[in-house]
Amino acid sequence: MEKYPGKKNIAVLISGRGSNLKSLIKYSNKKKSLIKIKLVISNNINAKGLEIAKKSKINNQYIKYSNKKNFENRSLKLLKKNKIDLICLAGFMKILSKTFIKKFSKPILNIHPSLLPKYKGLNTHYKVIKNKEKYSGATVHIVNKELDSGKIIIQEQVKILKSDNVETLEKKVLKIEHKIYPKAIIKLLTNS
Repeated sequence: MEKYPGKKNIAVLISGRGSNLKSLIKYSNKKKSLIKIKLVISNNINAKGLEIAKKSKINNQYIKYSNKKNFENRSLKLLKKNKIDLICLAGFMKILSKTFIKKFSKPILNIHPSLLPKYKGLNTHYKVIKNKEKYSGATVHIVNKELDSGKIIIQEQVKILKSDNVETLEKKVLKIEHKIYPKAIIKLLTNS
């Protein structure tokens, strides 16, 4: 595997508790990490992930989402100012516009709690249990203009037990998410 020149600047967009952000910070602090998390943006002022970013001394911004265009324009300015090479969506509960994706023009990754292309959008664990699936999992993919439809970088599955419910499945899938998000970034940045 060729050595990747210099660390890439990452921005993480969040809406909630920031558990994937935590796992990305952990990875970024490793000696051989390929990334430096320069910026965390949240559309939710109460997102616990903002506290995690503060504790880790990462520049973090809350941007009100009452107006999508305003949110995206302010975000793009911050991304440019911080020389961001890659955006990671980690529990970011909004859909980025085609314009935003085009203007940013660099990779945007998203982690989704299902084995895409199955179960796009929200309430995935509920749908998976309801449909009596044998497996679920998590997928990291490139963000494009279609919801949860971009090129898949990495996927991992978990077996669903008869005793599983929405909560237990969510915990299982979250464990996988924390493991595969850094792997997906490495894969994307080294093309290996």
